[in-house]
Amino acid sequence: MTTVDERPAAEIGAPRKRKEDARLITGRTMWTDNLVLPGMLHIAILRSPMAHARITRVDTAPALSQPGVVAAFSGRDVADTQGTLPCAWTVTEDMVHPDRPPLAVDEVRHVGEPVAVVVARDAASAADALAAIDVDYEPLPVVMEMDEALGEGAALVHADKGTNKSYTWVYDSAEAGTGQPIDPAFAGAEVVLKRRYVQQRLIPAFMEPRSVVVDPTADQITVWSSTQVPHFVRIFLTLITGVPEHKIRVIAPDVGGGFGGKLAFTAEELLAFMTARRVGKPVKYTETRSESLAAAHHGRDMYQDVELAARRDGTLLGLRVRLIANMGAYLSLITPAIPLLGRYMYNGIYKLPAYRFECTGVFTNTTPTDAYRGAGRPEATYAIERAMDDLAAELDMDPIELRRRNWIGHGEFPFDTVAGLTYDSGNYEAATDKAMSLLGYDELRREQAARRSSGDPVQLGIGVSTYTEMCGLAPSRWLGSLGYAAGGWESASVRMLPTGKVEVLTGTSPHGQGHETAWSQIAADQLGVPFEDVEVLHGDTRTSHKGLDTYGSRSLAVGGIALVNACQKVVEKAKPIAAHLLECDVADLEFTGGRFRVRGAPSDAEGKGLADCAFAVFAAHDMPGGTEPTLDSEATYDPTDFSFPHGTHLCATEVDTETGQVTIRSYVAVDDVGKVINPLIVEGQVHGGVVQGIAQALFEEAVYDEEGNLLTGTFVDYTPPSSADLPDIVTDRTETPAPDHPLGVKGVGEAGTIASTPAVVNAIVDALRPYGVSDIRMPCTPERVWRAIQGGDRS
Repeated sequence: MTTVDERPAAEIGAPRKRKEDARLITGRTMWTDNLVLPGMLHIAILRSPMAHARITRVDTAPALSQPGVVAAFSGRDVADTQGTLPCAWTVTEDMVHPDRPPLAVDEVRHVGEPVAVVVARDAASAADALAAIDVDYEPLPVVMEMDEALGEGAALVHADKGTNKSYTWVYDSAEAGTGQPIDPAFAGAEVVLKRRYVQQRLIPAFMEPRSVVVDPTADQITVWSSTQVPHFVRIFLTLITGVPEHKIRVIAPDVGGGFGGKLAFTAEELLAFMTARRVGKPVKYTETRSESLAAAHHGRDMYQDVELAARRDGTLLGLRVRLIANMGAYLSLITPAIPLLGRYMYNGIYKLPAYRFECTGVFTNTTPTDAYRGAGRPEATYAIERAMDDLAAELDMDPIELRRRNWIGHGEFPFDTVAGLTYDSGNYEAATDKAMSLLGYDELRREQAARRSSGDPVQLGIGVSTYTEMCGLAPSRWLGSLGYAAGGWESASVRMLPTGKVEVLTGTSPHGQGHETAWSQIAADQLGVPFEDVEVLHGDTRTSHKGLDTYGSRSLAVGGIALVNACQKVVEKAKPIAAHLLECDVADLEFTGGRFRVRGAPSDAEGKGLADCAFAVFAAHDMPGGTEPTLDSEATYDPTDFSFPHGTHLCATEVDTETGQVTIRSYVAVDDVGKVINPLIVEGQVHGGVVQGIAQALFEEAVYDEEGNLLTGTFVDYTPPSSADLPDIVTDRTETPAPDHPLGVKGVGEAGTIASTPAVVNAIVDALRPYGVSDIRMPCTPERVWRAIQGGDRS
């Protein structure tokens, strides 16, 4: 039997510079908007200026007389053929799921909803002609606030549904058999903490605006889209339009970021597809930044009512969570499930005996929400980590000490949680100890005490966030049991070229994650070939026909293992070829360092490499009997469970009590993501994630006025931080391999975002507790911080 080399891997763990970067930073990229096809036309979309109104008339005829205009149409022109946009996750049997036509027909329900399309010979002419379209709107009542939307007599976003409630979903640990009854836990508590935390609405604000090009002129319609999910786009185009799947090719070329914001199947993709078929020529649509901020889906936006029961010694007894989550005006692809993904994580890393979770999804006259980096898990971590710091203050206990008394010990894994998951591995003690050392935790606490006693106007705060998360969004049977329409598997193929070079085809679809580099490292180690000899192909449904794409930190934990399995199949196929070339029995072979050798042969024996086998297969002149002349292999992997990275993030802030200005003095992130394929990529992912979490804590918020107008529709008002606004971030790792994964890997793409927001807010509140401040609504702008100080209870 062939044995696989057990020596340390040459590539896995190496800090390789990304293969992708040279192309990206020198401008040799292929963004969707760069595409220019012969005879290509351009689309502009007229969007509703009103949050809720009845459309009484749309006249597109004046637009047709504008220079360069080829076609114009409204929702009523395509009402019978345009279909409705999908929601792929039915979270309850009675979930209210309104139709969502890509072009509004009779009614608009949020500012930015598409109303009409203009097609012209150039983008400027198409945009200019929008002003010629005449639309009459009859205003309808607007509902913007979630509590108001659930109230009696509230204005209805969808009058035909008779309610603004989409669903209510409940999990009770006693009923599920995963914990004790919740009411006795609270009745017997010595301390009960009650808080309402607010997750403000955020906008993914990816660097590259969404863009789509459709070419209908060949037998197969080709779609280029700036998307995270090309395979999803193809299947939904087929299901909605009836065009056979094999007649549609979807390509995600270079994609300039997504953060969940390019996970949905969009109205713009469907409209471009419909328009191209309607005019019979290639068309392009690229949104403006203002369109992106107003109409691409938003994230977060929920109220979190949290109750934590405990003893005076800090022992946790029970947790109640009640969410009100804003769906926006419609359900996008996985909108209703986003807050529910967090329900598995509100218990965090703690040994809670009793748990009850309830979530109500609510319609309002706002842009629909959907996935944003972390998708439910940052919200859960924020709630439990803020509550733990607040409880520590209530008990006059160090917040890390409170956590130590309640977290799962490293010797207790695997651990069945009160939320119904089994955490496979972890070492929270090691990550926390390392983070405390890197931050200088004890020294900062002494400095904090000195500043407080001296009445320093600039107070020091220390924030703690100890987190875990579930990565992978699988297995398929779990997704199916919860009403999700798709699976959680992933696919990979390996093609061995005659000269020994390797092509890897992956069903994942990267948009900044570094798959071309990391997948090359995995294949190089598995096959014993040079890193430079591996080419990774992705994002094209013709090339990589089978896949479920990239989101939810699933790519390595699922797609990476599919690649490992495909590589191992290549080695297995090569065995009889190598044995035939070496004139030995297959059982006498060993495979080390990319070469087959006869077991017991001298260490300097040349043997036969995979390249020798690949060329022998290509020639096929002398094959062992019954052997298929190919080494190419494919594998599909469906995990048996999630993976569970974890870590400790610590933040030290200085807060000027006279101005409210917050300065992050130091930030330490110690993460455990299992076995690391490429530490440079991991550090980059953590840095980017931390920045987005800091952005929620300090800078970003999508704000509407009472009439439903987006007030933060440009980067003048919606303010992602720049590098000048951010601290140096110290990163480090502990390593606890995932026991059920062949490589021991977990996930890292969302870890920084999940951990950082509560670390920063906890630090700000910690600085201001002597001023009677126990919470500040995010983002913690200087004005909000100053007002909290003025209104604090110093008794």
